Amino acid sequence: MSSERRQSLRFDKVFTVYLTTQQGMTRGIARNISSSGLFVETRDALPLGGQIKGTFSGDDGTEMTALCEVRYQVALNYSSSQNGDEQQQQVVATGTRGAGLRIIAYETRENHPMLLVDRERVLH
Repeated sequence: MSSERRQSLRFDKVFTVYLTTQQGMTRGIARNISSSGLFVETRDALPLGGQIKGTFSGDDGTEMTALCEVRYQVALNYSSSQNGDEQQQQVVATGTRGAGLRIIAYETRENHPMLLVDRERVLH
């Protein structure tokens, strides 16, 4: 029996998100989005507990911006063997990092107040 803690429907869709922090702007790959948050693969670490803006762009040019809180970070390191002849196999180490973001508010229009999301904060 599965003990799923998630209460919101999740979309396992991969798309680009532009992240704005106090240090500037960076790009990430959003995955596993729900109405309350998402996971973003990033090249750089994000400030744990910090607030950032995430802007999503649709194929039709529409944009949506959400104010998010960085809830957690992960770093994944892994390696794989590249095929070659048996005596010259090469092990390649690589990795990625990411962050779990909680959506706090949505920007409805540029230069307008954010639309707050009424949600209880849960600490683990």
